[in-house]
Amino acid sequence: AIDRLPFLQRGLLPLASLTSTIPLVAVAPIAVMWFGFEWPSKAAVVVLMTFFPMLVSTLAGLKASGKLERELMYSYAASYTGTLLALRLPSALPFMFSALKINATLALIGAIVVEFFGSPTGLGFRISTEASRMNMSLVWGAIVVSAITGSILYVVLVKLERRAAFWHPSVRDA
Repeated sequence: AIDRLPFLQRGLLPLASLTSTIPLVAVAPIAVMWFGFEWPSKAAVVVLMTFFPMLVSTLAGLKASGKLERELMYSYAASYTGTLLALRLPSALPFMFSALKINATLALIGAIVVEFFGSPTGLGFRISTEASRMNMSLVWGAIVVSAITGSILYVVLVKLERRAAFWHPSVRDA
């Protein structure tokens, strides 16, 4: 809808930009108070952190198709949906996967930060608890587990990108 209606783009992009500047450490305790200690509080913070980069990248990708290609689709009398599915979404895939790769690590960081604030489980809770006990081997273990998890998520997304956008020069050259 934001891509199709310019007034939404002018109204919602500044709002999305504003939400992306809110400090995570300030939002996490509020999310825990509003949504509780379970997954909804983590999901709320993760959505807040990852929505804006995904939105901006997707919109940039949808505009990345060339003018000649769009005119060709127009000359074939392609509908908006046809142009979106056949031209604009495929040209947006590299942009979307770039945002997904960034957001995979952001989501992991956001979930861990939320777990610092009163959650009875999770890596953030483990890091916070064990750091207060000066048990640094477990703290470093939790950090290594989170780093490995983030790396695995990134590699999975790279492999998905290679399968989904195999035709794009950025994927072919890699």
